[in-house]
Amino acid sequence: MLQSAYFEVKNLQNKHDLKQMKKGLDTLYGVLSVSINKNQSRVGIDYDATGVSDQQITDFLKDRGYKVTHVYDLGL
Repeated sequence: MLQSAYFEVKNLQNKHDLKQMKKGLDTLYGVLSVSINKNQSRVGIDYDATGVSDQQITDFLKDRGYKVTHVYDLGL
């Protein structure tokens, strides 16, 4: 089942850090696309919910030191 969500991430850093975040998220099974808006502190992710959940994505980000303050489930 296709899902789309924005993850509000408060401590987004420089371009290298953002590139590493995107690269890591792309390795998660089920993640289809990742877009990062540093100015709005949001990470937009389209994913297949049969492969990964929004909680697993949140945990992935938190495990890497990012502060996820809110998840906006956009559905599809």
